[in-house]
Amino acid sequence: MESIINTIVSRPPGPGHHLRVIGLDGTETISLPDLYEEAGRLAAHLHDQGVRRGDRIGILAPNCLEWVLLDLAALRLGAVTAGFEPGKFEATDDLRTRYDLKLLFTDRTAKEARQEAAAATAAAFPRRQPRPPVPHYAPDDVTTLKFTSGSTGQPKGLAASVGSIDSSLHAVQGMFEHGEGDDLFVFLPLSLLQQRYWIYSALRFGHDVTVSTYEAAFLAMRQTRPTVVMGVPGFYESAMKHIGARSATTGRTPHDEARRLFGDRIRYLWTGSAPASATMLRFFTSLGLPIFEGYGLNETCIVSKNHPGAHREGSVGRVLPGKHVLIDPASGAVSVRGDHPVNTRYAYARPGDSERMFAPDGTVRTGDVGHIDEDGFLYIHGRADDTIVLDNGRKVVVRPIEEAMKASPAIAECVIFCPGQTALVAVVSPTQAPPDGDAIAAHLDHTNATLERDERITKIVIADPPFSIDGDTLTSQYKPKRSRILELYRAEIHDSDRGIHARTR
Repeated sequence: MESIINTIVSRPPGPGHHLRVIGLDGTETISLPDLYEEAGRLAAHLHDQGVRRGDRIGILAPNCLEWVLLDLAALRLGAVTAGFEPGKFEATDDLRTRYDLKLLFTDRTAKEARQEAAAATAAAFPRRQPRPPVPHYAPDDVTTLKFTSGSTGQPKGLAASVGSIDSSLHAVQGMFEHGEGDDLFVFLPLSLLQQRYWIYSALRFGHDVTVSTYEAAFLAMRQTRPTVVMGVPGFYESAMKHIGARSATTGRTPHDEARRLFGDRIRYLWTGSAPASATMLRFFTSLGLPIFEGYGLNETCIVSKNHPGAHREGSVGRVLPGKHVLIDPASGAVSVRGDHPVNTRYAYARPGDSERMFAPDGTVRTGDVGHIDEDGFLYIHGRADDTIVLDNGRKVVVRPIEEAMKASPAIAECVIFCPGQTALVAVVSPTQAPPDGDAIAAHLDHTNATLERDERITKIVIADPPFSIDGDTLTSQYKPKRSRILELYRAEIHDSDRGIHARTR
């Protein structure tokens, strides 16, 4: 198997394709050959600053051109990037010491750090600076230290191997054939390694790529008209509700409003990283915007993916070549082993964390339950800890109930708890302020009417403020942090006099 990483560091890409970085403050565009050249000059500059193969550089900044250049320059040196998510980490000397950083680049704090970040711009180093030798990577070599999104505690660090990156990119290219005419749109943080995959893909396979931020995503899509959008389910849920609201207001069809939002060149939509609702998936597919769900973890990278020609509703796709999914016959617990694992243990974690996640042979215990059908499609039923055991012994899987509640235009997220193991209580994040309490109450009764008695929600607590990353109630991939939400709303959950009570019991 060709190493994509070795290819993109050792030769420039062909002409005709570009990287665009779009923010609320404007757009920067650079051709891919110029991007390769600028990254080489930055690599020479970093080499002059003492950065050598195996050294670690930190990047703490929102998505920007400098982020891309630093990552590619590190690849050209054999250095290891550590991408830190703004808001989850602070640029301090403790951060540099804890993660053994040779340099830390950030736009967020001290004068010295800002000066270092300024040195990472293309104008800061001479054009004829000698280039250091380009490294050759083996499959087990590490290019980046990534961090789990983590719903509790300090994020765990995981060193990612070249082999895992190469195998994932080859598998994706085999399914979707990205190339001439494509523009892949990325808006999740570049500190998440998979978001950088699409830049590597552009350099190797010859297509455009646009990088934005979540805040500027809708603006950027209208401006760049991408062919592929990489997004988490929460993003598409928001887009679906936006399209529905706009259609009701303007009188235009949802089909027209979707194209006004995403542009008129969409080839397909990519989603994963969290469960996607069937309602949302059917909505976009019915508008001629096919959306393909997949499955993976930080510890496994991409495991399975629906794609054109191999798509089964309700599944997260066929298992990718080089990945092996093991299902425990008794519990349905899902484990994953890779021919080229991301790694076999955490680089930074609490004692016992690595042993709980990784088996001695490197197999990853995902914590999910599911099954594989006769055609090789993987189905994920939920988290093992999503199953609540009531005091009467009945087991209730809460994920389908939460998804049913999220079908309401008034509800963005729903997390179910079971105080006293007797009755279900939901904490919901509203889609608007002030929340539409009547609509939420009506949908609660509608949902309960479709459920068995033990599955019914007895009351709802409305989150105030709504769940958000800044409020520490969503992860960077927009998944609710259950333990944090329980901590914040414990009193309301347990107080029988507070909240919206169901009429259908």
